[in-house]
Amino acid sequence: MKIERELGTKGQVVIPKDIRAFLGLKRGRKVVFETRDHEVVIKPEQDVDAFLRDFFSFPHLKKDITLKELKKMRDDSYDVP
Repeated sequence: MKIERELGTKGQVVIPKDIRAFLGLKRGRKVVFETRDHEVVIKPEQDVDAFLRDFFSFPHLKKDITLKELKKMRDDSYDVP
């Protein structure tokens, strides 16, 4: 998708509705600007809590593992050569 927009007097650009919908951006949501070579990538700010909940959810278990349980597992583990 390629859409052109004009830069406003304060250096602002409106993110087109189609791109906002594609990225799931709603009013008040934060975005991240990342530069790569001579390009700028715009992406939604990562909700860290939601990411961790999704990452550490195990559907085959009856309940999710808590951070305390993960730390205990780490402390109880050992290195295998």
